[in-house]
Amino acid sequence: MASEETSAVSRKPMKDEIFDILHERIIAGGYAPGQWLRQEDISTQLNVSMTPVREALDLLVSAGLAERVAYRGVRVLQPSAEEIVDSYGMRLLLESAAVFAAALNISGEQVSKLQEILDQTKSLVALKDMSRERVLSRELHLTIVSASDNALLHKMYMTVLNTFPDWMLYEYMFRHPELLENSMRNEYREHGAIVEALAAHQSELAVQRTLEHITNRGCELEIYLGISGDLVRAKEAQVLPLIAKYAEPQKYI
Repeated sequence: MASEETSAVSRKPMKDEIFDILHERIIAGGYAPGQWLRQEDISTQLNVSMTPVREALDLLVSAGLAERVAYRGVRVLQPSAEEIVDSYGMRLLLESAAVFAAALNISGEQVSKLQEILDQTKSLVALKDMSRERVLSRELHLTIVSASDNALLHKMYMTVLNTFPDWMLYEYMFRHPELLENSMRNEYREHGAIVEALAAHQSELAVQRTLEHITNRGCELEIYLGISGDLVRAKEAQVLPLIAKYAEPQKYI
């Protein structure tokens, strides 16, 4: 194992550090979509026992970066274009519902938590920050969904979030660092606009800001991952009419 990886593993719980190392390798393109993650190989490379490697692989599966195949092992997720676009459509629906309810129910403590997460992401604009930024972005979205006070919606959203390949978008930016800073600053701005609407309990504005944020991810699916724009637009045509009231610019924007 490289010396800096050895140092990293010694500072945190072993499974978490191994997860961070594997996570960074995935978004940096060190592991390709569909590639098998062999416990024995990883254990040897990092000079650690098999148990924390197995636990780290479980974390990767839970985070949606990998999938466990019965009797085969764990491999990096490789969703089809259709699966990615289906997940995108479900995010449009579920996050719109969640943020609308959250704007009505959110507590001061939850707003403070969202603002704290935002503060932590503000300066994360470098390649070395990508793994941490992804974790915080996920935490922000989950905090918003939790604020909807709907346990079933939260459960459904977790399933959808674990199928949306945001890590593949990060991997593209890792290979094109000239895009990274602007993209991450835009994400910070979009997240801030959502949190601002939630703090003001403006449910319609919160939905509008959320739709802007997610449809921007839809554009990235097309530009960064080469997914057919026709597929993306067709999914939006199916979904957005259901939330048409919020899909057009509002008077207060």
